[in-house]
Amino acid sequence: MNSETASNILPERTPKPKWLRVKLPTGKKYTELRGLVDKYKLNTICTSGSCPNMGECWGEGTATFMILGNVCTRSCGFCGVKTGRPETVDWDEPEKVARSIKIMQIKHAVLTSVDRDDLKDMGSIMWAETVKAVRRMNPETTLETLIPDFQGIEKHIDRIIDVAPEVVSHNIETVRRLTREVRIQAQYDRSMGVLKYLKQQGQRRTKSGIMLGLGETREEVIETLHDLKANDVDVVTIGQYLQPSKKHLPVKQFINPDQFKEYEDIGLELGFRHVESSALVRSSYKAQKHIN
Repeated sequence: MNSETASNILPERTPKPKWLRVKLPTGKKYTELRGLVDKYKLNTICTSGSCPNMGECWGEGTATFMILGNVCTRSCGFCGVKTGRPETVDWDEPEKVARSIKIMQIKHAVLTSVDRDDLKDMGSIMWAETVKAVRRMNPETTLETLIPDFQGIEKHIDRIIDVAPEVVSHNIETVRRLTREVRIQAQYDRSMGVLKYLKQQGQRRTKSGIMLGLGETREEVIETLHDLKANDVDVVTIGQYLQPSKKHLPVKQFINPDQFKEYEDIGLELGFRHVESSALVRSSYKAQKHIN
């Protein structure tokens, strides 16, 4: 990838490169979990988001669950989740998620959510109650919480810190220049501030993710890595952006595997504890590794 992003805009219907093609998930553990998900109608991001790493993650006992409904109050240009007016909060959801994790015998669970700017607490109470429920029903399961920014309001973030998940993640998603276009209601510096605040308040492990292929330059990616390190982030994931529908932002570049490897090397040189960097990497990829 080079700095002249305008010349790298892909023509319509450009086929995906070979490194983005994945095999269908297989294996005994995957088959067992798939059967449980279907039988009990369990809601995982793995299935609803058609994640390319589902077979690998499920085989290692990791799965991702979304709370607070499936309608987001924000309208990010990259995200396939529906936007609009969310439904009423389901206060039985913490027990439902905890039960799903128990049924699936998940060793490491990732929790995420839509943004709920419509709620006074922005969903932070539900977040805390879900972590507590999972702990009660699954005391051996480790947890990662992939949280929204809660508009940077510290008392909401504190509720996450107080229940002490092994990892707290908040994705920066893209470089500073593209933030307004990609994450319309979010702010680059506010997200960095959330990550910094988590560490200042004693959160043991923090994590963030970046998507590539939206028109960013190499220099901007490296600058973002420096910013994440300056805000004491421990783990970074870097993956390829893929357009969810024609209504969403187009893919401007398919990033070469060598470029992903360079970013991984740069991140490790900067001192991140873990860097997962390849085209198929998503936020929760190899998440169980990131608790150590």
